[in-house]
Amino acid sequence: MRFIGAFILWIIIFIVAAAIFIWSGVYDIGTDSPHWPVVSQAIGALRDRSTEHHAAGITPPKLDDPAMVAQGAQHYAENCAMCHLAPGMDDSEIRHGLYPKPPNLTRFAPEPAESFWIIKHGIKFTAMPAWGPTHNDQMIWAIVAYLQKQPKMTAAEYRKLTANAAEEHMRLMQGMAMPSSGAVAPAKAGTL
Repeated sequence: MRFIGAFILWIIIFIVAAAIFIWSGVYDIGTDSPHWPVVSQAIGALRDRSTEHHAAGITPPKLDDPAMVAQGAQHYAENCAMCHLAPGMDDSEIRHGLYPKPPNLTRFAPEPAESFWIIKHGIKFTAMPAWGPTHNDQMIWAIVAYLQKQPKMTAAEYRKLTANAAEEHMRLMQGMAMPSSGAVAPAKAGTL
């Protein structure tokens, strides 16, 4: 009985101390100030385990269709390259202000199921948005398909795939209606 009382007392002390710490505002939440190592490790472990857990039941479709890769390249050029870079890009202005710094996806092909989940749902505590509200699963899988090819792609190949990315992106987005649920649905015929 004494152990349970002491345990409850320590929990209360911890909660009060945490509340005082949070309320004090002492912790610098600015993106230009790195997390304390213990906070960084905790957030990293939370992010990695959560992503692995939520992606565990996702089965990727066939990702080597050239048309799918091309569509994904166009979406990537419009939405992702400024943070995650692209073939021929060494850096971008926005990356200097982001913390944590987004991974350079020109260097490796991320695991497809985890990539799909991250693109669709985003990641809290980072600048990674959830693209699920504006991109349907087919579009997201196209981006994942592109990511599998990107590390071996030359800058010239990337430019060829994305030459009309802005126009194609606008055409696709104009053809999408945003229902109140936030899901993406095809627009009615004749609305393009």
